[in-house]
Amino acid sequence: MTPPMERINILETIEKDIVVCLQSAGQACMELSKEKTSLKQAETNTHQFLKTLGQLESRLSEQINYLTQVSTGQPHEGSGYASQKVLQMAWHRLEHARSRVNELERIKNKLR
Repeated sequence: MTPPMERINILETIEKDIVVCLQSAGQACMELSKEKTSLKQAETNTHQFLKTLGQLESRLSEQINYLTQVSTGQPHEGSGYASQKVLQMAWHRLEHARSRVNELERIKNKLR
């Protein structure tokens, strides 16, 4: 079960990784655009970009899977949405039953 604050921390980590990924790609492109290119530096930046991109893909897939579960109402860890939905539906059924009983009571009193 992942608490909400931990989910926020995961999203912050993803955001930081996006920045690192973009910086690595930018540095690699800048290195390649120089007249005297350092192939080692370009490879290091490219490797960092690909490594971070792989991590991002994995973390984003996890978040997308979680959001898919939440949005479809499937049971998932860390959320009371399904329970809240069941409670709300029970509350509506109770209110409907109360109004129906009151209506029947009025009809009964009318017939007396």
